[in-house]
Amino acid sequence: KLTADLIDRADRLKVIGRAGVGVDNVDVEAATRRGIVVANAPESTVVSAAEQTIGLMVAMVRNIPQAHAALKQGRWERSRWSGVELDGKVLGVLGFGRIGQQVARRATGLGMRVVAYDPFVGEERFRELGVDRAGSVDEVLGAADVLTLHSPLSDETRGMINREAIAKMKTGARLVNAARGALIDEEALAEAVEAGKLAGAALDVFSKEPYDGPLLGLDGIVVTPHLAASTDEAQDRAGVIIAAQLVAA
Repeated sequence: KLTADLIDRADRLKVIGRAGVGVDNVDVEAATRRGIVVANAPESTVVSAAEQTIGLMVAMVRNIPQAHAALKQGRWERSRWSGVELDGKVLGVLGFGRIGQQVARRATGLGMRVVAYDPFVGEERFRELGVDRAGSVDEVLGAADVLTLHSPLSDETRGMINREAIAKMKTGARLVNAARGALIDEEALAEAVEAGKLAGAALDVFSKEPYDGPLLGLDGIVVTPHLAASTDEAQDRAGVIIAAQLVAA
């Protein structure tokens, strides 16, 4: 993280460029006090992150990584890795910004009904995308067969998926997170999957990275090492956009 201490030591610093969406890894307040411009590239990773989310969701409900690993080890386990269809299921989206909206579009194409919550997005945008606008986080938690997180990380959203939130979800629901690891209480998630409250989860991000905690030992959890923005196209876009921002600044 680019902390206040580091920023204060950089006495010639004029601009900070974040080649990606979030700026929670930059102390924006400290930079602002010093008159340093903080620029990011909010459009750069949208498609890649949305596609990673859909990929994680499909992999999770069909147990693709687990079946792949078993077969690579010489085990033909058709009955063990039976899955469920996404068609007709409810996708709950928490955070309906750029990425959440692109995930919703793709999920609609898979035949899912999408329910989303975001107090900062107007009703018209929900209507345009054919998405049900929920009035609260709890409404999404209760409706979702699959819950996907696309909220920014803040004091309000940190640990938002905790034991209390999980208790409000359907038994047998599933969770996807390709946004920020700290949105989830990972211990509570592990407990919920082990107990069968949640049927599974698919995670690309973790509270501490590299991650080596208990979630890695659960068959029902699909994991990737923070790959949402790791495509050739997204990296090219991020570089070009942030370079243009720096020149403009």
